[in-house]
Amino acid sequence: MATKMLQFVKTSGEMPAKRTAEIRRQDWLEVYGPYVRQKAEEQSSRCSQCGVPFCQIHCPLQNNIPDWLKLTAEGRLEEAYEVSSATNSMPEICGRICPQDRLCEGNCVIEQSGHGAVTIGSIEKYITDTAWAEGWVKPPTPLRERDQSVGIIGAGPGGIAAAEQLRRLGYQVHLYDRYDRVGGLLIYGIPSFKLEKEIVARRAQWLADAGIQLHLNFEIGRDATLQELRSRHDAVLVATGVYKARDLQAPGSGLKGIVAALDYLTASNRTGLGDDVPEFTDGTLNAAGKRVVVIGGGDTAMDCVRTAVRQGAVSVKCLYRRNRANMPGSQREVQNAEEEGVEFVWQAAPEGFLGDDAVTGVRAHSIHLGVADATGRQSPVVIEGSAHTIEADLVIKALGFDPEDLPTLFDAPGLPVTKWGTVKVDHRTMMTAVEGIFAAGDIVRGASLVVWAIRDGRDAAAAIDSFLVAKAAALAVAAE
Repeated sequence: MATKMLQFVKTSGEMPAKRTAEIRRQDWLEVYGPYVRQKAEEQSSRCSQCGVPFCQIHCPLQNNIPDWLKLTAEGRLEEAYEVSSATNSMPEICGRICPQDRLCEGNCVIEQSGHGAVTIGSIEKYITDTAWAEGWVKPPTPLRERDQSVGIIGAGPGGIAAAEQLRRLGYQVHLYDRYDRVGGLLIYGIPSFKLEKEIVARRAQWLADAGIQLHLNFEIGRDATLQELRSRHDAVLVATGVYKARDLQAPGSGLKGIVAALDYLTASNRTGLGDDVPEFTDGTLNAAGKRVVVIGGGDTAMDCVRTAVRQGAVSVKCLYRRNRANMPGSQREVQNAEEEGVEFVWQAAPEGFLGDDAVTGVRAHSIHLGVADATGRQSPVVIEGSAHTIEADLVIKALGFDPEDLPTLFDAPGLPVTKWGTVKVDHRTMMTAVEGIFAAGDIVRGASLVVWAIRDGRDAAAAIDSFLVAKAAALAVAAE
């Protein structure tokens, strides 16, 4: 058992064993293997137990990272899991897909001192995977059942987090989703080599075991309007996320073979789950044997390029208008992609697409990075006379996501939205202008990280609880 922390002075940082790129290209398994217990304890003992834990400060969930690192170093894994899960509804998922290099690990004090960050994400994954294996992860059992019910629209990370917290408080929780599985982007958007699907399915079963009612293949606006759902429940939370793909208006953008990133990733994930996907079978959303160009520089673009590699693409190129240092995605993902054979075409942007019926190439121009804007990022400026052609049989647009038109989709014209199309809420209460209807996650803040959706879902649950407690108290006073 470890008796000391601060072992970074004599123990170097070490990730779990990483499978070789050549092997990874051939399957859909996760990149890193698990820690053995001894290694997890050793790596946890490197933590400096900072007086001001910058890792915790830069975690959207404010996870008590130094505490569960110390417990892990001491071999007290069940306690480490209890601390970890107290602030995080899905630590086994965050440990796998959070961009730790931009959040907790990127702000680790010993990383800044040149000793290399504590491998926080891998240890978080190890703690929770051990907890599942040992049977420590149990469905919440409320101290008392409440009569009040809450309907949650969207079974993605925000909706799941809110459902868990509300169920712990004893509310009757109903989770609605238009798709046939729980998870949202966790199940259909993120590839298995980052998040194996049985991990999500296990969490979905845990929700059902907790007594949360799952209503799948249920579409608001088709199976019930938002107002009808509001009449069934004491409160409703809108946690749909954002799914509308941003488009690129350029000559030739209507050619066959130019597809949206989420359509492409969903087809791949559904096929991996055993579903029949005609667009994958006929090659429309399958990169096998094709020259693939992905446009974009975020984590979704990295998911696309690495998926194309595994599908057997002849070549995979990522076209991004800024340089590597300015990429919004995880640098760890960029490194993994490069190892697997992806070619990055830095400082290049499309101006059009070539082809008669189907795309045969991307016409791009080179970019010069000019003066930095208010955020510190340099503005892209087109270099005159730099146009060139990149051959392509499949072009995937990974340009980000915008909100769908929820007032129309939900048959709820009174639902207020901002000029960006996100649902407008009072950020103190997370409630919309319609009493009893709350909103949280990407549908409020715009496309963001899974960990932020979890944070928003937990905050929304607390806000809904305050609303329902006050409502019940007012009714009790009125009845006297």
